[in-house]
Amino acid sequence: MTGNVNVLIPEEKVTQRIKELAEQISKDYAGKQLHLICILKGSVVFSCDLAKRITVPVIFDFMSVSSYGSETVSSGRVRILKDLDESIQGKDVLIVEDIIDSGRTLAYLKDLLSSRAPASLNICTLLDKPDRRETEVDVKYVGFEIPDKFVVGYGLDYNQLYRNLPYVGVVE
Repeated sequence: MTGNVNVLIPEEKVTQRIKELAEQISKDYAGKQLHLICILKGSVVFSCDLAKRITVPVIFDFMSVSSYGSETVSSGRVRILKDLDESIQGKDVLIVEDIIDSGRTLAYLKDLLSSRAPASLNICTLLDKPDRRETEVDVKYVGFEIPDKFVVGYGLDYNQLYRNLPYVGVVE
């Protein structure tokens, strides 16, 4: 894939929305410790910026799951590449994802993590692409709803490229 990247969501809007999400999360989890599960690799940038603005105590853990490989369309098969380092039993857990597309990966992940008996389990995503939804997923915190376009930047990639863009863009 080559071409120009056109800005879909400018850096300033991304930053402002992350501040708003962090304020709401901090309010919702007041008096609690939050166990953030960052879904690698795409949500690293978002997870870090979000965590910096959350005012309750935060513990990080990481999972790596894949349903894309090097393609622009989900294969439909979810693979766990890296599981959690710690138990989430009895913890307030927030899955932090970069984008929800078909919903299959997050539905699978939510079922898997729910079986591990957390005190609570919610999802926060930077981007939601509802036109592609095949499986409904209850997402408590959504940064932006976007059209059905392949996006890059702010952690999202194409063949590991474009993750470092400070905005969300569409490759034309």
